[in-house]
Amino acid sequence: MSEMIYRRLADHLDRLPGGFAPSTTGAEIPLLQHLFAPDEADLAAYLTLNREPVDVIAARAGLPTPEATQRLERMAQKGLVFSVNEAERKLYSAAPWIVGIYEFQINNLTPAFREVLFDYWGSIAPRDRPTTIPQMRTVPVHESVEMSLEALPYEQVYQLVNASDRYAVAPCICRKQAQLSDRGCDAPLETCLMFDDWADFYVDGGRGRAIDRDEVMAILAKADEHNLVLQPSNSKDAAAICCCCGCCCGILGGLKQQPRPADTVASAFIAQLDADLCISCWTCLDRCQMGALSEGDAHVEFDAGRCIGCGLCVTTCPSGALTLTRKPPSDRTLPPDTLVDTWKTIADAQAGANG
Repeated sequence: MSEMIYRRLADHLDRLPGGFAPSTTGAEIPLLQHLFAPDEADLAAYLTLNREPVDVIAARAGLPTPEATQRLERMAQKGLVFSVNEAERKLYSAAPWIVGIYEFQINNLTPAFREVLFDYWGSIAPRDRPTTIPQMRTVPVHESVEMSLEALPYEQVYQLVNASDRYAVAPCICRKQAQLSDRGCDAPLETCLMFDDWADFYVDGGRGRAIDRDEVMAILAKADEHNLVLQPSNSKDAAAICCCCGCCCGILGGLKQQPRPADTVASAFIAQLDADLCISCWTCLDRCQMGALSEGDAHVEFDAGRCIGCGLCVTTCPSGALTLTRKPPSDRTLPPDTLVDTWKTIADAQAGANG
């Protein structure tokens, strides 16, 4: 009976954005058993991407409201569901495996958790999934965007920050995981920025600390210094901005394996090279996380198919040989308004592909 509950939860998570791929060895069940108590696993399968009050969820699950309240709050504290305070009441929603439950485990990277996690990740079978919008997108570092580009507000990192009024920062789980495995890099650890509802969720659960706008700007400046790519949620109203390195980040790592990351990433910009201005200083080579730039005979060589438009190469090019330009409209996608809208778009595509 217990395993049936976890199998039902695994199927439920697989229908959420990004899915929860079955393992060839059944390793997904021990992973879920490590995270969810049986009563939590049972209730989690009744949550949707909609933010709902307890009484609605309780009625759907056939539970008394007080019992559902206690169970949901325990699950929110454990990072198994998402919660938000709205109009003096608590609302709860399902969280995808990624981006969601996994990232919420920043305080739970114990040896036991990492063992079941790596057993699962190491036994996922490849499968075809529908092509849809990604959960994250890339925006350029602020200094790389010239006024002539007329970037839209949701394409500018400072505008994304200024649109919010509550902020939090949390450690990057990708870099923390890499450090625990004796690999990774020396980039700053505390670089995951959360806004408004997500900031509240992280602070309330002890996953991050509240910060002000000045510290957000300082973290973004430090990210630029350490060659970190800015990846907000793929929505006009950003829930979070991750500051990512190519060596530890799962999303950038997946992009890097693509023959043409430019065709996969959600980004409005792409770099361009004026070879006549290049002075062969090679400063840009370490800045690029995608290997789009390489050392040529007379100047740097640029592979546009590998460029994700992060702007890191532009801000330190001393001669102005590298600049950003807008992609043509056919190569740009309009982000949904909110992260929930993004999740629903992805989930609908997955459901359509599954019939």
